Amino acid sequence: MNILVINGSPKGKNSITLQTVLYIQKHFPAHTFEILHAGQKIRAYEKDFTPCKEAIEKADLLLFSYPVYTFLVPAQLHRFIELMKEHGVAVSGKHATQLSTSKHFYDVTAHRFIQDNCDDMGLSYIRGLSADMEDLLAEKGRKQALDFFRFVCFSMENGVCEPAFYKPGKTDTGVREIFVPEAEAQNRTKSGKIVVVADLGNDKNGALAAMIGCFKADCPREVQVEDLSQFPFSGGCLGCFHCASGGKCVYKDGFDNYLRTKIQSAQAIVYAFTVRDHSMGSTMKLFDDRQFCNGHRTVTMGKPVGYLIEGGLNHEPNLRMLMESRAEAGGNYLAGIVCSEKEPEQSIAALAKTLDYAIDNSYQPPADFYGVGGMKIFRDLIYQMQGLMREDHRFYKEHGFYKDFPQKHKGKLAAMYLVGAMMSNEKVSKKIGNRMTEGMLMPYRQVMKAEDKQKSRPLPGKRKK
Repeated sequence: MNILVINGSPKGKNSITLQTVLYIQKHFPAHTFEILHAGQKIRAYEKDFTPCKEAIEKADLLLFSYPVYTFLVPAQLHRFIELMKEHGVAVSGKHATQLSTSKHFYDVTAHRFIQDNCDDMGLSYIRGLSADMEDLLAEKGRKQALDFFRFVCFSMENGVCEPAFYKPGKTDTGVREIFVPEAEAQNRTKSGKIVVVADLGNDKNGALAAMIGCFKADCPREVQVEDLSQFPFSGGCLGCFHCASGGKCVYKDGFDNYLRTKIQSAQAIVYAFTVRDHSMGSTMKLFDDRQFCNGHRTVTMGKPVGYLIEGGLNHEPNLRMLMESRAEAGGNYLAGIVCSEKEPEQSIAALAKTLDYAIDNSYQPPADFYGVGGMKIFRDLIYQMQGLMREDHRFYKEHGFYKDFPQKHKGKLAAMYLVGAMMSNEKVSKKIGNRMTEGMLMPYRQVMKAEDKQKSRPLPGKRKK
């Protein structure tokens, strides 16, 4: 079998993920493995995709290998998939799978992205392997890697693959004519600004620009639009960890300063893009990846965010989950997601009002599972890697991210042991009966009593008659 490994890591042959592929290769010498360093050589492949097209079309199996970057594959691999589609590579009927490494921070959205794009191209997709970065160092992880490849071989021999989520060409493009109010109608009644971070490079019909125009007209604050397609990016994130210890990116294209002065200084952020290949497109993904450690440090937490989406979002549950998770993990209140599938003018006005309310009232509801679960993964990771990721560790300490380590709450642990011992005693348990629930409610009732007491007090300067 001819296997083409599409290595999406910008580190090329030094990729940690690739080591698992090489380990598999050693154990299956009957198969031919060819490695295409798509992540490292993406600029060259943008100029000449011919070698890639030839390698892809002669392969029996495409194996996408990559580290998970900010909820998805690295921007470089994202762009490679765009090039596969743009060049019309003949892959229909071939098999594909994937192998990723991460700390399992939203590996699910990354894997679904690959699967959705395999469906688009008519590939028979076999469920992939999501490994921890250190799995290959343990016997269990090495066994899982080999078991995974045996399963891939079994699936190909027996015609087993995952069912496609989409029928290519059947989804709604979401293009609608949008009414943009006259500029004179814009009324800036409040200070401060909201920034719209947009990728207008793929706005072929002008619908996204029209949505942004509507938002500007409805917003009572200054709206600053930053078009990422015009920023001179030197390249995508290299995963070099230079920003982890020093706080600055190795690239000298001015992105650090651009991010802080143009975007993070705003009171709220609205992201605007056209749905492309089941995501936000490679340019917006490049922007996300270049914020690498800002994703760990949640430097914009407390700022509300919103989305203006041009395209068929109702057919993209994984993309919606990604946007919701991105806000939750970043500590940002998600004020709304507006898409162009239906007349969006009213929804855009509602988004502008909601963002304005959130700014005025510092509205920040507690995080749900997306935020709590995601950030606990990073909290544990940063604590272990604090010697390297010094800037992250400093940020986490300053903002109290380590305070919820359950091991630190020794009093509560001791109390739970005591209650557990009591409940395991049949006589004591029977005697307690339903009073256990009453005991759990006691601190909450104390809160209610304190509130009633507070309300019964006379206001300052007034006496009861």
